[in-house]
Amino acid sequence: MATPARQAARIDWGALGTKLKPETVASINAFRRRHTELTKTVSDLREQSQTIDFAHYAKVLKTNTKVVAEAEKAFKAFTPATYDLSEQIRAIEAQQAKAVAAAQKTAKKVNVEVDELKSLLTNIETARPVDQLTVEDVAKAYPELDKTVEKMAKRGQWKVPGYYERFGDFIVGF
Repeated sequence: MATPARQAARIDWGALGTKLKPETVASINAFRRRHTELTKTVSDLREQSQTIDFAHYAKVLKTNTKVVAEAEKAFKAFTPATYDLSEQIRAIEAQQAKAVAAAQKTAKKVNVEVDELKSLLTNIETARPVDQLTVEDVAKAYPELDKTVEKMAKRGQWKVPGYYERFGDFIVGF
């Protein structure tokens, strides 16, 4: 498994910035800046001396050297607790794998939709103006419309349902 630092080093931050919204890029850059600052702070703290001068405290607290001795004993006996984080790491990696799979699935759906929209845009751009369309062109584009009109004509139904409710009656009066 690659470390997060190695994985972050493999990211092309310049190319990523062109694909994301400016607000997202600003957030990522702020996060990276904060991470760099914290990494520097941690390395600075590790370089600092971590020893406690118990002799100095014993000298200052002459009447209470027993307290200093107990503190020194407790300090030397202290061992930090260690935790097995492998279970949490596995859970995080599983979550990450699910998120990546969902993102890839979403990306495929978006790409299909983009292709459909490009095709639709091409059809719109290459379509003839409405005033140049013929009845045959409309029938070819919408075969179900031709069948509907044919059915209505066989029934003797000359009014389109809902037309008069929506647009009103066209009467020219003198």
